[in-house]
Amino acid sequence: MTGDYMVRAVAYNGAVRAFSLRTTELADHARRRHSLYPIASAALGRTMTASLVLGSMQKSGSVTVQVRGTGPLRTIVVSADSDGRVRGYVGNPLVELPLDDRGKLPVGEAVGPGTLNVIRDLDMKEPYRGIVPLETGEIGDDFARYFYDSEQTPSVVSVGVLVNPDTSVAASGGLILQLLPGAAGDVVATLERRIPTLLPISSLIANGKSPEDILHMTLGDHVLEILHRQAVRFVCDCSKERFAEGLHTLGKDELKQIVLEDGKAELICHFCEEAYHFDRAELQAILDDRSLDGWEGSI
Repeated sequence: MTGDYMVRAVAYNGAVRAFSLRTTELADHARRRHSLYPIASAALGRTMTASLVLGSMQKSGSVTVQVRGTGPLRTIVVSADSDGRVRGYVGNPLVELPLDDRGKLPVGEAVGPGTLNVIRDLDMKEPYRGIVPLETGEIGDDFARYFYDSEQTPSVVSVGVLVNPDTSVAASGGLILQLLPGAAGDVVATLERRIPTLLPISSLIANGKSPEDILHMTLGDHVLEILHRQAVRFVCDCSKERFAEGLHTLGKDELKQIVLEDGKAELICHFCEEAYHFDRAELQAILDDRSLDGWEGSI
């Protein structure tokens, strides 16, 4: 496959579940949408990549991931679903910090201590909610802790984003390996030998390695079974109609004040920065909507 996609596989006779992703285009799309500085691009790209794996585990519905830290980045919010669609934003897109001792973008410092929250919408009455303390703020380690603490699944999570000098995203991707019940000790030992020898995921993607290549390099050809390939992309489902529904929830006096003082409204989607404009006539129509029981419409 070309472009961004995710590969799902199993290895060692089903003892290991694996996901490998290339997410360069969607990470750069988010960078352009939100005018992200490099640290924010790296943090959001990593979170979207890992969230796509969570989304792929759902039969329906979606998953929302919230990284809430005390660092200057403040928050990362991502939504993903089982169809490979993802969207997200950060609290502060303009974070600037010196490179760390390894010459890397200091994502952990930008995130700071805090929590990783996962909300799974399973099309049931109440969503499932899982929350864990941030392990390092580097995103990969934090998702690994979530899988272990909240889903009792030992996991290796490697996510990375390589940013060009002009701030565009050169490469983005991820690798998640999960040990399933019954995994033998020799499987664990083999993975412990192989994984440290790999280059960073973003470097592998930048060097032209495909998600399949990365799986073969990590797990070995003779034990790997590819199950599914799926395109992934940045998609926001916002619309003017949805924002109009939001305006319906405002109080009568608040809406009247907007009509009288401004005569218009501009609402911006947090996830994609799309702006929706409502003129006086459209706002008045919302005021006059008969579905707003007990309201006196026109002013």
